[in-house]
Amino acid sequence: MPELIPSLRGFLLLDGGKLRGSSFHRTVVLICRHTPEGAFGLVLNRPSDNRVGEVIEAELPEMLQRQTLFGGGPVQPAALSYLHTRLGDASEPILSGLTVGHDLQELIEIGAAGVTAVAPVRVFAGYAGWGPGQLDDEMRRESWLTEPATLHLVFETAPEVLWGHILRRRGDWQSRLLAESPDDLSWN
Repeated sequence: MPELIPSLRGFLLLDGGKLRGSSFHRTVVLICRHTPEGAFGLVLNRPSDNRVGEVIEAELPEMLQRQTLFGGGPVQPAALSYLHTRLGDASEPILSGLTVGHDLQELIEIGAAGVTAVAPVRVFAGYAGWGPGQLDDEMRRESWLTEPATLHLVFETAPEVLWGHILRRRGDWQSRLLAESPDDLSWN
């Protein structure tokens, strides 16, 4: 029987250089749920070219309408998820001060209360999903590197530099080398 992997909820998964050619190449995925039934996460560093208000047909507050919509992963690209720092009945806690929600009405209420630097919201279309034992198998194959999630990394670090930033701050030479390697190794 394979060794059980502890829950990765509240951790970031980083492409450790083995996911080239997949939709997870150079991604940072926040794991929102990880149980024996499977795992659910959101890709933090894939902003789309769309604004939230261009895609979600609802009476959203102007500040939410103008926000960049993120591609949360390849599963169900029309599925709505959002990360926020407020407690809500329809939300699921990920780590202290960070929750994930999927309810449009709650998103509207959060937006109406005000989206600010101290009360940020990030909206996603789609998600990353794993069936029973699938993420555990990927972890045993060392497909991913893990890093504890923080509010700073989720909301304040620019998505386009997030993957490299986390790798550099890990401090080991392998991570720094990976962070500095060109996206296409033929450029080397």
